Amino acid sequence: MRTGRPKKELIINPEDKAQLERWTRRRKTNQGLSLRARIVLDCSEGTDNKTVAERLGVTAHTVGKWRSRFVARGIDGLLDDPRPGKPRTLSDEEVERVVTLTLESTPADATHWSTRSMARACGLNQSAVARIWRAFALQPHRSETFKLSTDPLFIDKVRDIVGLYLDPPERAIILCLDEKSQIQALDRTQPLLPMRPGQVERRTHDYVRSGTTSLFAALNTATGQVIGRCFRRHRSIEFRRFLDLIEQRIPAGLEVHLVLDNYGTHKTALIHRWLAKRPHFHLHFTPTSASWLNQVERWFAQLTDKRIRRGSFRSTDALEEAIYDYLATCNQDPRPFVWAKTADEILDSIRRFCLRTNVAN
Repeated sequence: MRTGRPKKELIINPEDKAQLERWTRRRKTNQGLSLRARIVLDCSEGTDNKTVAERLGVTAHTVGKWRSRFVARGIDGLLDDPRPGKPRTLSDEEVERVVTLTLESTPADATHWSTRSMARACGLNQSAVARIWRAFALQPHRSETFKLSTDPLFIDKVRDIVGLYLDPPERAIILCLDEKSQIQALDRTQPLLPMRPGQVERRTHDYVRSGTTSLFAALNTATGQVIGRCFRRHRSIEFRRFLDLIEQRIPAGLEVHLVLDNYGTHKTALIHRWLAKRPHFHLHFTPTSASWLNQVERWFAQLTDKRIRRGSFRSTDALEEAIYDYLATCNQDPRPFVWAKTADEILDSIRRFCLRTNVAN
């Protein structure tokens, strides 16, 4: 027996249906408008709001809102309501042209649009283009990088490592281990000019190299403490010496789970022999091109930002001393990173990203 207030019938004429389908098929259309069009098209097939919401990953309230607005006002009801303030002088066609050109074309003499070049192409002023871009969150001058792992065991490795983070085994210690190799001891060719009121710190763009070092570090995911040691070379011999240090530092009687990457020094015969004599050590390798699964990488980023990038080191010894000082400071008040996402959430996010990438290509 049906309960609740009956919904008005949603009927789409052929012209509106064609327009809605164009909005959903356009490769780089406004995502909010595309979602509203998909909601209306799904509802027109007789599907209830709850099912449409689950299919599109939104709430039933959102589905009901855009269904009601389409029934009341037609296709114009899917557009954003006008905001209070001075009436705008740009027409919808001019705004649509700017957005479409920004998303689906490039200027003849550049890889991306600027406000000035777009203004010349559309016959508008620069401020108008800037306002349109802000309204639609468009930033042609910015670009980000990404890398998808091609590891055939990607899913299994993600579940294995995330399972360690979210549900660690009893009487065990989990260490995220990696090397920050080739850290350069850089000194500026002239003294730094310190910050003062009205002037930021200044330094010369050129520098003098005084050698390199490699930091081997193991982060305890439960406590946030870090075991670290610098070596001048980066071979399996140094890696084994670092494993000896880890063995000395951890309490006896615990299982040791090491999360590490697929670097060649981690898989040599020397390391295999070392591990064969210590069955309580268990290795968990991250997928290729997925270093973000290793929590110690986040600690390396903090080390770089807070101590290395703006440091000035006249020798490798000075660089290593600064690293050890930072290690000691962190271990005085350790704070573990909080891993929030489950393996299913991570894999679902990657799946959605892959679908977007395929559509864009």
